[in-house]
Amino acid sequence: MTEILSYTACRQLSQMFIAVIFFHVSEYFLAAFIHGKSSVTLKSLLISKHYLLAMVFSLLEYLIEVTFFPELKEYWVISDLGLVLVVVGEIIRKTAIITAGQSFTHMIRIRPDERHQLVTHGIYKFIRHPGYCGFLIWSVSTQIMLCNPLSTIGFAVVVWKFFNSRIPYEEYFLRQFFGMQYAEYAQQVGSGVPFVN
Repeated sequence: MTEILSYTACRQLSQMFIAVIFFHVSEYFLAAFIHGKSSVTLKSLLISKHYLLAMVFSLLEYLIEVTFFPELKEYWVISDLGLVLVVVGEIIRKTAIITAGQSFTHMIRIRPDERHQLVTHGIYKFIRHPGYCGFLIWSVSTQIMLCNPLSTIGFAVVVWKFFNSRIPYEEYFLRQFFGMQYAEYAQQVGSGVPFVN
């Protein structure tokens, strides 16, 4: 049981908790700043039952592996790479939110809104869905940082499947709102999520 109190476990778990807390709190405050505090709900924290279940599974995997296979957690190059990618994913996502401003919402718009504009500058010039790209990198990298092989694969598959269904649904409405302008943009710029066109 001393492995749970080891330097490795304390460092990796504290990095994970800091990454998760920073991600959700900054999402909430950015939404409040951009859209006004009165229009922000707890949904802006982006915490769902499925997300909590995945995080609990991740933590259980970590605790089991650090207890019975502590050598699995000692791959510092992998763990540090995960930490760097967590920061990269966070930067990509927050850059997307700030660049899009009021055009960025956590819920897919299904009705036109006069404040909603097609954003094709900044990071959107290179990635069509940088918020999703950033979240995919961030979420999978939290597991790389923990040296959690099962959760790394699980998070990659589950988050990819989520975006594989969400992006076409969202783009249906974007095509309705922006017509050929969006169709041309979508042809020129990749989604930012592998294998999702």
